[in-house]
Amino acid sequence: MSYLVLARKYRPRNFTEMVGQEHVVQALTNALVQQRLHHAYLFTGTRGVGKTTVSRILAKSLNCQGVDGQGGITAEPCGVCQACRDIDAGRFVDYTELDAASNRGVDEVQSLLEQAVYKPVQGRFKVFMIDEVHMLTNTAFNAMLKTLEEPPEYLKFVLATTDPQKVPVTVLSRCLQFNLRPMAPETVFEHLTQVLAAEQLTAEPLALRLLARAARGSMRDALSLTDQAIAFGNGLVQETGVRQMLGSVDRSHVLQMIRALTDGDGAAVVAQVNALRLQGVSAAATLEDMAMLLQRMAVMQMVPIMAQDGDDPDTQGLADLAQAMPAEETQLLYSLCLHGRTELGLAPDEYAALTMVLLRLLAFKPQAGMAEKKSPRISPEPLTQTAAPSVAAGTPLAPAAVAPAPADMQPRPTATRPGPAAAIASTPAVVVSAMQAVAVSSLSPTPAPTPESASAAAVQVPAPSVQSVQSEPPPWEDWPDTTDDAEQEPMPSVSWPPESHAPALRSLPVREASEPSVRVDVPKPESSTPLHATPEGDVWLEVVQGLMAQEAITALVRELALQSQLVARDGDQWQLRVERETLNHPASRERLQAALLAAGHGDVKFHIEIGQVTDSPAKRLAVLAAAKMVAAQELIQNDPLVQAMVRDFGARIVPGSIQLI
Repeated sequence: MSYLVLARKYRPRNFTEMVGQEHVVQALTNALVQQRLHHAYLFTGTRGVGKTTVSRILAKSLNCQGVDGQGGITAEPCGVCQACRDIDAGRFVDYTELDAASNRGVDEVQSLLEQAVYKPVQGRFKVFMIDEVHMLTNTAFNAMLKTLEEPPEYLKFVLATTDPQKVPVTVLSRCLQFNLRPMAPETVFEHLTQVLAAEQLTAEPLALRLLARAARGSMRDALSLTDQAIAFGNGLVQETGVRQMLGSVDRSHVLQMIRALTDGDGAAVVAQVNALRLQGVSAAATLEDMAMLLQRMAVMQMVPIMAQDGDDPDTQGLADLAQAMPAEETQLLYSLCLHGRTELGLAPDEYAALTMVLLRLLAFKPQAGMAEKKSPRISPEPLTQTAAPSVAAGTPLAPAAVAPAPADMQPRPTATRPGPAAAIASTPAVVVSAMQAVAVSSLSPTPAPTPESASAAAVQVPAPSVQSVQSEPPPWEDWPDTTDDAEQEPMPSVSWPPESHAPALRSLPVREASEPSVRVDVPKPESSTPLHATPEGDVWLEVVQGLMAQEAITALVRELALQSQLVARDGDQWQLRVERETLNHPASRERLQAALLAAGHGDVKFHIEIGQVTDSPAKRLAVLAAAKMVAAQELIQNDPLVQAMVRDFGARIVPGSIQLI
């Protein structure tokens, strides 16, 4: 007797034996029980998921005669009557299967439709099953539209396709569509276990898991691979034999590579690639297995309870790797493995490409102990601190200093950019003292300062950046060489007019060209009410600045703190006043209280009232910013170099171009 392959031997004979398609089985079973039968069905899904099997079971359910020959339409065909046995054997007259891949023309479809006018010979219904229906031509589809829409009462259409996108919408609208899903690897594993137990064969669980994963959702492929594994192992299904048969990677090699990446051991990574090359393992399969293990590691890191798998002996090793590798590094390696698979086909040698992908994983590994780079932030500080003495202004340049620099002159080393807190050190001492006077007078409840005193204020910002000296001559001296090489006439040197002096070059801090400037965001007060400084306002400003420097409050809470006025304090009971009702939000108030508690100010409770605010941190910072802007404009306008450019070249300062940085 000839051998019957497992895929045919264990084909389901009824809906009860169907695996992994419960949603389709439930719908068809209920329709058969209630006898609410549609005249056309469309089954879609990948190969080997049961489209033809469901069609045959449906045909048996419609034509089953029962064990005693008196049965009717049923959801549980008996499997022993003449109709059931003939359908299983493929010789039932009233059940016709047409392969549209080889019979795709209009003539074949018309020949099939000609049989629709005749009533069933043996059963209750004629069932026309058209497999791979998307392969039909447009003419063939048009020929069957009318019959598909209004077939005889004894005719049922069953269409099956792996690509429903190619089926015309006119056909889709006439059918009841069911999508058969790919099988889950766990479902395939359980079914293979039952099949091999029925065959009385020994199989290792890990070998069956490899077969279930290699099937990629197709039960027929899984059974075919199992047949091949049985033949390969001479009746034994073992993990080693299945890996060798499939050309898959030994899990231990993949774990060792991930461990080497975790340890930053490049030599071990290259050694593992060479070992895989000798075994002839696919590079794409290696990256695929790495991605799967990294995905499991990510689940262990984020949701440990969801990653428990007692049947997998590698679970403990993966758990150790997940604990040793940072979560963000796991995500990065997973992404690089996925993108690395697309590069294998572009390389002349896939193992060289695999080596480069793994070395890229190693190169992108974050260095341990590296200081985290943060974007520069502006932390507002009171301007009552003592300013450091500024750098003295340089002496005027001699006329010869304006001559072009020699080619071998090295550029001047650039100084590092001062931070916002130390920017006041780059301002002349006389300007700093004037700025402090303006700040103090602005915060006091006394009348506003005179214009003379306000004009002397300075700004707490770094000085403008100076371009590094270039060794190339200026454009107006780039004349063509008309003299011979033996004799060269010296270029005349540039001298300043007697009545003017060369502007003095000051020693100013130079900002690196690659570092972006940071704009100072000054909070805008809620209203234009004049500032009336109070002692409580001094305390509140210091508290708010401390919270902002520690980044302890978010945007909404920071807005409440900046726009509010501390009216009174009674122990841990603080009275605040705001001008807008929208700022008095319970969530913002609770978060501000929690921030104060975390900062060491105690368990403060806020009582917020609505009224006119005259002393808020926003008003104080706005006054300071205005004084800084006036001082900055004065500083630029009084700069000797700027004055020389205005006088000699007609330059002008663009209004609004001076910004606090």
